[in-house]
Amino acid sequence: MALYSNPVLDADWPDPDAIRVGDDFWMIASSFNRAPGLPVLRSSDLVTWEHVANALPLVPPVDHYALPRHGSGVWAPSLRHHDGVFVIVYPDPDHGIYVLTATDPRGPWSEPWCLIPGRGLIDPCPLWDDDGRAYLVHGWAGSRAGIKNRLTVVEVDPGLRQVVGSPRTVVDGDELPGFRTLEGPKLYKRDGWYWIFAPAGGVATGWQTVFRSRSVWGPYEHRVVLEQDATPVNGPHQGAWVDAPDGSDWFLHFQDRGVFGRVVHLQPMRWEDGWPQLGEPLGHGRGRPVLKHPLPVPARGDEQQEPVRSDDFAAPALAARWHWQANPLPDWYEAPGDGALRLRAQVSARGDLRDHGAVLCQQLPGRPSTWTTRVTLQGAAPGTRCGLALLGREYAWVGLVRTPTGIDVALRRSAGVAEDSLAQSPAPGGAVDLRLALDADGTATFSWRAADRAGTEAWHDLSSAWSAVEGHWIGAEVGLFAAAPPGSPVGERGGALFGPVRVTVAGKDA
Repeated sequence: MALYSNPVLDADWPDPDAIRVGDDFWMIASSFNRAPGLPVLRSSDLVTWEHVANALPLVPPVDHYALPRHGSGVWAPSLRHHDGVFVIVYPDPDHGIYVLTATDPRGPWSEPWCLIPGRGLIDPCPLWDDDGRAYLVHGWAGSRAGIKNRLTVVEVDPGLRQVVGSPRTVVDGDELPGFRTLEGPKLYKRDGWYWIFAPAGGVATGWQTVFRSRSVWGPYEHRVVLEQDATPVNGPHQGAWVDAPDGSDWFLHFQDRGVFGRVVHLQPMRWEDGWPQLGEPLGHGRGRPVLKHPLPVPARGDEQQEPVRSDDFAAPALAARWHWQANPLPDWYEAPGDGALRLRAQVSARGDLRDHGAVLCQQLPGRPSTWTTRVTLQGAAPGTRCGLALLGREYAWVGLVRTPTGIDVALRRSAGVAEDSLAQSPAPGGAVDLRLALDADGTATFSWRAADRAGTEAWHDLSSAWSAVEGHWIGAEVGLFAAAPPGSPVGERGGALFGPVRVTVAGKDA
């Protein structure tokens, strides 16, 4: 019997929600300040996923997210299919609850509209009831609203354009012994019961709870249905109940893996005594995560794979796998499809890549990985630099920097306000190959070699290994950048030529 292993997506796909339409499964995830946002993934078996699109080209308000707003933007979204239309409802904790729609999840998606303005409203999920009425459940962010640990339901119009009733608290976590940080609700209806699947206890330390009631307004009774127990899967919670074509039920959720972000697990789900049973049964309705299990759709194959990460830039425009740290401007890059990516050097006011929106990134895989690319520095202004970065609350990068006398290969890091130089030496020409190798703990080794001697020259490792550091609500990322110093003339800023990018994950091309 073919088995799959958890996590099915061993990389940062936070707060997943998923549905099945026909034979296809669709998943979305939080994207925070990154643009494009709201990644859309497709699968035929719940195990192997392809990143096919991003529903949100720019994060609204567009001017607000012209700068990196780490930890803000798109929080836990929900995905539904209603009357032939795919619907995403997502929260921005600083602005409100937004909605966008599409007839095909690959896009195009509509412009988002704000259903409920306000601060601190998070994790919304709609439900269209049998009588045609519609409801929305959501949680609260204490950092913005001053309240948290409670779930609210409000009636909205079926088009999700306006609120048509008064919101009510249907579950107050403060009244439940041991509950804290109750959030991330998903609202369903089955056999006359209203169901709210919601995590509690915190991202890295919590559990999954299920609530049920005969009325959408409550009162709700609850059970804890998934917990870490003796497994290595901490915080097993916040995700999606989906059904397969054969009628079986499944639950997708995340685990917080620190620098690798919130990785996605798949649990079998059964119904016993009128309640869902998730994972491996522990008794009294509780379950713990499975590490291996028979495939949901055995006929589809038995091989897991990461979504594609390598890029030869042979197609025009950027592939869905790339995102920026802020809403991009058209002049940030050129991707004409000729095998190279051109990044124009943008002014970095403080010289800090955490403040630099024009860093083009991907998630860090949760397994050992190696990233290589060739880069050519273009531009005459001293201080112009480009390279391959490992970005989080702290960061390091290897690349090229223009000096008054030429071009140097450099390795720099930043754990505070300023970058520290770990190594710097003259470069043999304006182009070098760069390599970033990460082990299973996220420890990185940066290397380079001369581009014109790539076939004969060994890699030069720079300094000692450096440990990746997670970002704000996300894991660490690998990025490409080109930056110009403040005050540099526009005509001298130039930029960098990258390509191809080759990624090997755990000995496998990705």
